[in-house]
Amino acid sequence: MSKQEVDHSRRRFLTLATSAAGGALGVAAVTPFLASWKPSERAKAAGAPVEVDLSKIEAGQLVTVAWQGKPVWVLNRTEQQLKDLPTIDGSLSDPESKVPQQPEYCANPTRSIKPEWWVAVGICTHLGCSPTYRPDLAPADLGKDWKGGFYCPCHGSKFDLAGRVFKGMPAPTNLVIPPYKYLSDTMVLVGVDS
Repeated sequence: MSKQEVDHSRRRFLTLATSAAGGALGVAAVTPFLASWKPSERAKAAGAPVEVDLSKIEAGQLVTVAWQGKPVWVLNRTEQQLKDLPTIDGSLSDPESKVPQQPEYCANPTRSIKPEWWVAVGICTHLGCSPTYRPDLAPADLGKDWKGGFYCPCHGSKFDLAGRVFKGMPAPTNLVIPPYKYLSDTMVLVGVDS
């Protein structure tokens, strides 16, 4: 048996090439497995916080976004709408929001962090219908104390522009205020406490 001379440079090259190919195949096999641990887009939409750009919402305008499969309203209240809020306290079931339908930081007359910006879940507390935004003042069909707000066409519940329910309505409580915080003067994050 004759001894052949060993080519060490060729052996190193083959070892490195085989290791690199094996490493690449290992990464390719592990990547889908690790990606499966991430939440899906559907799961993110079901509970992930939602950013809302306030700079695009004009005074008096209501914008609806989806959070946890629910409509969430963001309303830029006008100066007049804010002035009108305390004038109807006597017509409301819970004007001081004593029933905890909002985070502690929104337990105030405007039910918001900043008075002009109101964030609420757009679902009636009676049977889960979605009320309509009625900013118009004193329409005959909504009563003399109406200063604008939300009207649920399903069973007639009325809420003011802070989501407080009027007396004698089917809805037992005020509209729900979700947790939210300001990321900047023009950006709100719904779904995370401040």
